Amino acid sequence: MQLTHIMTNLGKFSIGVGDRFAHQARAQLQACLLAGNAGVDVIPVWNKSNREHTIIGSEPSSVRVAADAAVAELGWKLPYYCDADHINLSTVERFLPSCDFYTIDVADYIGKPAESASIDRFVSHHPELIGVIPMHTNHQAIGITPELLRSTATKFLFAIQEAGKIYRRIELAKGEGTFIPEISMDETDTPQTPAELLIILAAIADESIPIQTIAPKFSGRFNKGVDYVGDPAQFAREMALDIAAIQHAVAAYGLPANLKLSVHSGSDKFSIYPAIHSTISEFSAGVHLKTAGTTWLEELIGLAEAGGDGLALAKEIYAEAFAHSKELCAPYATVIDIDPAKLPAPAEVARWSSAQFTAALRHNPHSASYNPSFRQLLHVGFKVAAKMGPRYLDLLEANQEIIAKNVTENLFVRHIAPVFLGHPVT
Repeated sequence: MQLTHIMTNLGKFSIGVGDRFAHQARAQLQACLLAGNAGVDVIPVWNKSNREHTIIGSEPSSVRVAADAAVAELGWKLPYYCDADHINLSTVERFLPSCDFYTIDVADYIGKPAESASIDRFVSHHPELIGVIPMHTNHQAIGITPELLRSTATKFLFAIQEAGKIYRRIELAKGEGTFIPEISMDETDTPQTPAELLIILAAIADESIPIQTIAPKFSGRFNKGVDYVGDPAQFAREMALDIAAIQHAVAAYGLPANLKLSVHSGSDKFSIYPAIHSTISEFSAGVHLKTAGTTWLEELIGLAEAGGDGLALAKEIYAEAFAHSKELCAPYATVIDIDPAKLPAPAEVARWSSAQFTAALRHNPHSASYNPSFRQLLHVGFKVAAKMGPRYLDLLEANQEIIAKNVTENLFVRHIAPVFLGHPVT
């Protein structure tokens, strides 16, 4: 099936930026302006999930208002988007008025078999997927046996059919070609192989979903806000074959020409940033890097750097997060690895200086003071700040200058420059 959709175009390079409390859109956009000054256009996508809105007590419209204000203030001339992050049929409705990017999350449907007749139809409809399929873009091949084709369809076809239902609900409300569809399947137990990805892309084309990004699960651990855990060389091999599979599927099935990989929980994956940059350069491919909640951590770092009431509040947030760690960590169990023995006691943290707090929290793997467990607990501890309401927000506004400096520097120097410009992480 060839898809023939006229649509909004995401662009080659894009970055998903989370802004838990809708105060840092200007600072985040400033990082994209710095990218433009350095010679590369990076499209900002402000993302916030239904779970995060529920915890914060916000609405999707707040993301749109903050993004629009930042764009107007800084005179941004390129496209920008607001992402309904990890939505499904039960949560999509509240995002329809405000969002123009939809991350359709099918993880909960993977492994649920479709009707046997639809599996049979899919397998019989795609004999071209059986055999050794040359990937002309990297001079390798993907081999698919009849057994693999059927087992992959059995595992993923129902999930793609559900994605089709969600896509059509959005299209009915928004209109064809007026939004960016993404399919994510990263929050699952096992990674998808490049062969499985190619089969999945054929199923997506059959459902007539004109996705512009797809977020598979790669091997290794993509924990929130800390570095990649795994073999960077293996990741590079997977990414190269995944891109080859995407480019093959674009040619074979008429999927959008700008379809690209999306790397979820991509923030702070410093050890694979060189592989991402070299691979997209080799293939002249795009990539969407999702940085999620690191901006919230930069807010805490800025408050701690400010000292006084800011540092006191940062310490209070940690003490509350420490006291409620099980409750805070439970929803993120698959994407955090916290060693309780490495978490400092709140009484100890209460004695820390501003420099000690920021050194433990800031992701500098070369610093002996950096504490990944401390950072991950605070990463998922934004619920504590949300409950503080005006106490937290007022301090954000009072210390906006120092916070914004941290937000912009983190996004540009540690994320945009290494991934899109090939600079070393500093």
